[in-house]
Amino acid sequence: MYLIMKHVHLTFVALSIALFIFRFVLSVKQSPWLQGKLLKVLPHAIDTLLLLSALSLCVILQQYPFVQTWLTVKVVGVVLYILLGLIALKKARTMPVKWMTFLAALAVLGITAKVAIYKDALWMS
Repeated sequence: MYLIMKHVHLTFVALSIALFIFRFVLSVKQSPWLQGKLLKVLPHAIDTLLLLSALSLCVILQQYPFVQTWLTVKVVGVVLYILLGLIALKKARTMPVKWMTFLAALAVLGITAKVAIYKDALWMS
């Protein structure tokens, strides 16, 4: 069951990241596609399934945020990624801020992924 749920989780991670990048490109180009119903609903559906798969993995592995440090760091990283992504996609008023928050979101995501892979919040040491 673990391997199936891990693959489901990683699939939703990949879909979420790809959709974030796609939506960012559309926002830079000021595409009307961003106003379409699909691109308004799909990110929420994917991210909900991503969260549910993450919770399932926590239960399967019996590892929980605020108990395991690496998982707490991962959750904080995901929240920071979401906030930076929100700024990049919707709140940034200038193109430089939009790009800086987009790149910062991807950097935070990379660090968060590394923490998740090594299951160690101190992977830098």
